[in-house]
This record gives sequence, C-alpha cells and structure tokens, in this order.
Amino acid sequence: MAKKSIIDELHEIQSLGGKNYVDREKAEELSEKTKIPEAKIYGVATFYTMFSVKPRGKHIIRICRNLSCHLAGAENIVNKLKEELKIDFGETTEDGEFTLEESSCLGMCSVSPAMMIDEMAFGNLTEEKIPQILKKVREGDKK
Repeated sequence: MAKKSIIDELHEIQSLGGKNYVDREKAEELSEKTKIPEAKIYGVATFYTMFSVKPRGKHIIRICRNLSCHLAGAENIVNKLKEELKIDFGETTEDGEFTLEESSCLGMCSVSPAMMIDEMAFGNLTEEKIPQILKKVREGDKK
C-alpha cells in the first residue's frame, strides 16, 4: 500500500472536527508518524491556500480575483458577499457557517465572475444570485 503524501494527510487532518483547519496537535502527530519535521508540515500547510492553520467556517467561499473575473464584475460580487455575510476576507461568520477567501484564479474564466463554495463551482454570478446561493448552501446542511 502506498504512503499518503503530506498534502493528502493535511487534507484528512483539515476535514476532522468541522473547523476546516490543520490544528497544531494533529500536525505534531503527523510529524511523529511520518518523521517529517513539524516545520516542514507547517511550511506546506501555510504555503497552499487550500489549507489553514486557524479555524475556519464549515463552508469555505473562494471568490476569484483574477483579471477576467475582475473585468466581468467580480468586485460587485465581493461587495455583495461581504454585505450578506457581514465579514471581510479571512473572516468567519458569527454562526461559524462561512469563511470568505479570495483566490487568484479558479480556472473558470469562461463563466466569470466565479466562486467556489467548498468543492461546488458557481459561475456567471450576479449580485442577485448571491443570497439564493448562500440560502441553498445553508439549507443543504439541514437535509
């Protein structure tokens, strides 16, 4: 059986406990298990934007900020998200549901402006669609 990569291990750690982050205790355990220095594990965890070393919301919203999305009106989408969620980039809603993050590119230029919530992609966004999308994600948690 093949060994897991550090990235695979970090994904697994991050998915535990519902806080969407790599906690110090689990990183220490990974270091002991793999004999990889903890500093290297934290180096990987802090290099990639898909990981966080601080608690985040249940759902991670990544909004694309590249030129294509910018020209298609991403700034309006950003403002609407901030208004609806009452948070800024890098913050989590009071109820712990959403964390808002920016991404340099989501690879969805043909449907810009675009965002991802967890692994679900949303393109051709308008300000009017944002409340509906957030509601659908919240309701999906209740099913």
